[in-house]
Amino acid sequence: MHAYRSHTCAALTADDAGQTVRLSGWVHRKRDHGGVLFVDLRDHYGVTQIVADSDSPALALLEGMRVESVVTIDGEVKRRSEATVNGALATGEIEVYARAATVQSAAAELPMPVFGDAEYPEEIRLRNRYLDLRRDKLHANIMLRSSVIASIRRRMVEQGFTEFQTPILTASSPEGARDYLVPSRVHPGKFYALPQAPQMFKQLLMVAGFDRYFQIAPCFRDEDARADRSPGEFYQLDFEMSFVTQDDVFAAIEPVLHGVFEEFADWQGKGRTVSALPFRRIPYRESMLKYGNDKPDLRNPLIISDVGQQFVGSGFGRFASIVEAGDVVRAIPAPNTADKSRKFFDDMNAWAQGEGYAGLGYATRKGGEWGGPIAKNHGEEKMNALADALGLGPDDGLFFAAGKEAQAAKLAGLARTRVADQLGLIDTSRFEFCWIVDFPMFEYDEESKKVDFSHNPFSMPQGELEALETKDPLDILAYQYDIVCNGIELSSGAIRNHRPDIMYKAFEIAGYTKADVDTNFAGMINAFKFGAPPHGGSAPGIDRIVMLLADEPNIREVIVFPMTQKAEDLMMGAPSFVSAKQLKELNIKVTAELPKDKDALVAPKAG
Repeated sequence: MHAYRSHTCAALTADDAGQTVRLSGWVHRKRDHGGVLFVDLRDHYGVTQIVADSDSPALALLEGMRVESVVTIDGEVKRRSEATVNGALATGEIEVYARAATVQSAAAELPMPVFGDAEYPEEIRLRNRYLDLRRDKLHANIMLRSSVIASIRRRMVEQGFTEFQTPILTASSPEGARDYLVPSRVHPGKFYALPQAPQMFKQLLMVAGFDRYFQIAPCFRDEDARADRSPGEFYQLDFEMSFVTQDDVFAAIEPVLHGVFEEFADWQGKGRTVSALPFRRIPYRESMLKYGNDKPDLRNPLIISDVGQQFVGSGFGRFASIVEAGDVVRAIPAPNTADKSRKFFDDMNAWAQGEGYAGLGYATRKGGEWGGPIAKNHGEEKMNALADALGLGPDDGLFFAAGKEAQAAKLAGLARTRVADQLGLIDTSRFEFCWIVDFPMFEYDEESKKVDFSHNPFSMPQGELEALETKDPLDILAYQYDIVCNGIELSSGAIRNHRPDIMYKAFEIAGYTKADVDTNFAGMINAFKFGAPPHGGSAPGIDRIVMLLADEPNIREVIVFPMTQKAEDLMMGAPSFVSAKQLKELNIKVTAELPKDKDALVAPKAG
């Protein structure tokens, strides 16, 4: 028999009754039933119930073992009685009577329990992540992540893509988020940067003649954490294609994403559906109007409308003056709220004020009768006309966001989400995908008082060079697109600007000289001068995909060893001090006062 196990803790069934077996694992839970000790033994695969009574030679040892100790059990497989079968366990028809037990590793007192679903503070969980990972839910999430990545790889290869690896040590980029810098020992005073994404490398692979590239790529950005963004590092499905249009990119990646989400839609019996192919395409400006953002949750049925013209010459002077000043009024329906008290509407207004806005106007409606100061001043006839234009029912109320277009759109988008949450309108049994397309190439930066790139400076403008030379920059659209699922942006992408003449002109409009482009993007612009194919791609985030499939609100729950929101690894103690000797080897001088012992650990100056 094997030194540690003949079976895993998920393998034994009623057909194995009578066999002598050996199992190894962690003591998951102990239950003393008056002379009979029940131990749930857990390994990576599952749980098997171990039984030790007063006749068992293993009883004394198991009684003295703390939970999470690692033990090896020799014993006999026995059928459980019909009344004690546990249908929730793969091994629920049997138990193993312990004949002998060996302690492989005794556990100390635990800083947090593994058994159970109780929540614990982030600091405790991350400092003891190896224990946290033993818990059923997190263990399952990490296994899901592995299965999702394997599925993605298989599907990408089936779509004709080839996996390549791009460098981890590269040059710092003047664009995007802050870089993580790595000092060079052999080139004093110079630094590498960890890649924020393999963007330039994958484009250079297209220039090199490879046709369809992909990679499960690690990316590094010195940016703050959010619920759907891990600080420091993350992984993405990075891909690029040559000789393609925007439609070709969509046609290649949609089956991959749709297939992966369909494959795992019923994970843990959740029974979810996935939006049909092809995914819906929504122009950027339409998305900003109807949903208040460029990452709409299409499970939410509420649609925002621009109703400013309805208030021209209105008796409600505030909205009338806003429209006359060239600003906007946006309406968010609140369906079937006739039974809601005034407090529901007042609470929404208070919430908006808590978000930093002046407020959220509203009008109530019950049986066709309007209520609230906006409706009273605007007038019943005009309110009815407004309701008809929006397709409202006799018991549907309205919320209003008014002011400068950008602010009103953002408030309307936030209100749309909150109203749907409050009224239980979001169907959580669906994965709804869409593409956001036709992003503006340029925008006017109020702070710098100049035209600048709005999304991605390396995208191909729609209309190419002719558009750049003849159109108002603020009217030029780009071949840029985002893939969104359930209100979560999975990635941005674009058809790339592969022509140096178009790139120089695009940067010129944004205030950059030819020398600026040649200096800051030398590797790419020089390569394009030797023949570059039209190409494009995208990079859906692996962590966000798994977060959606696992139905987790925080991305930390699908990453094996995540950092805290302050980008600290509490378990490994990173970022850590370095010794004076290491700093000297790297030709780095720290401005903080050094300890008296030159080899003692010192901390770099904060900031």
